[in-house]
Amino acid sequence: MKVGRKLWIGLSVSGALISIVAVAQTTTPGVMALTPSEMKWSPQGGLALPGMEQLNLVGDPAKPGPYTLRLKFPAGYKLAPHTHPDSREVTILSGIWHTGYGEKFDPAVLKELPAGSFYTEPANVAHFVEVREPVMIQVSGTGPSERKFVNPADNPK
Repeated sequence: MKVGRKLWIGLSVSGALISIVAVAQTTTPGVMALTPSEMKWSPQGGLALPGMEQLNLVGDPAKPGPYTLRLKFPAGYKLAPHTHPDSREVTILSGIWHTGYGEKFDPAVLKELPAGSFYTEPANVAHFVEVREPVMIQVSGTGPSERKFVNPADNPK
């Protein structure tokens, strides 16, 4: 009788564990699949400035943890030298992006990056941007992130 009861308990516990694993595999948290029409752009966001639009895909750049966002810039947009406390990876999704590194905006050092290009923004390294046509970029990093202008008077907010 004791062996039968132990066997029954063992089988019950095993069955419960298998059920938990099966449920975990079929209801994976954080799964996301979005089409462009399902994405909700906003002129507001932790890194959006006037004239820009932001879409948080994963995480929140204002909070600790990984994030991925998209930013849209209109033609004629310039972003003065600034830094971020986190290292970021950037992919140009559409348009031609012009960026340079340094504490002073210098058009001579701008690098032209067409759609499909990739670049990095190391933590606390000053960089600047010029947008000559509408551009969309995707940015990934680990928050909390922010933007600090080299010259605080350049902050358009």
